[in-house]
Amino acid sequence: MDRILIVDDHPLFRDALKLSLTQKPSVLALSDSGQVGFAASLEEALAILGDNGNVDLVLLDLHLPGNDGFLGLLELRKAYPTIAVLVISGNDDPSVIGKARACGAAGFLSKSMAADSILQAVKGVLLGEEFWPQGEHSIEVDSELSDIARRINQLTDQQLRVLRHLQIGRLNKQVAYDLEISEATVKAHVTAIFRKLNVLNRTQAVILANRLHVDPAVAI
Repeated sequence: MDRILIVDDHPLFRDALKLSLTQKPSVLALSDSGQVGFAASLEEALAILGDNGNVDLVLLDLHLPGNDGFLGLLELRKAYPTIAVLVISGNDDPSVIGKARACGAAGFLSKSMAADSILQAVKGVLLGEEFWPQGEHSIEVDSELSDIARRINQLTDQQLRVLRHLQIGRLNKQVAYDLEISEATVKAHVTAIFRKLNVLNRTQAVILANRLHVDPAVAI
């Protein structure tokens, strides 16, 4: 059974990362390379975690189909709070790393890191440590970002999914179709989202959620 789950939609990167983690299986106490699994989307990752109680660590890319930013991290942490999540990104701007910390990640891996460095970072997180790029661990987490993450974390799993759909401009009817629920249920979720986020309308909710967005113009 998988012990580490790589969530990334780029097969070449997934394969290279798995190779980095399994070239010295004894370092991570892996019995074989089969203990590192893949998911290409957040939904697939959640389904795998629901079926597999042995996963200790998720390596999460910030840019995935249907999820572009930190809402996916919040959803993972809310659904599986005992599983550590390491964020992976080619965008190692301090603001991105700060958002990862505010949203409950156990660390941050840059896609430009050397294989040995990735291996040691993963080893530390599996032992209960955190891993942040040099100097970032000492930077105080932005209190406003922490407050936004706290408010969003009050949402149920389904409300988080609805919020992600609102972010990409989906109408209630489209959200209902995508999530296979009634339009009335979507409206009820939207009302609850406004209340929990302390906003008045969809525009304000999306602006708030977009504070946890990653700039798509920057390398992923």
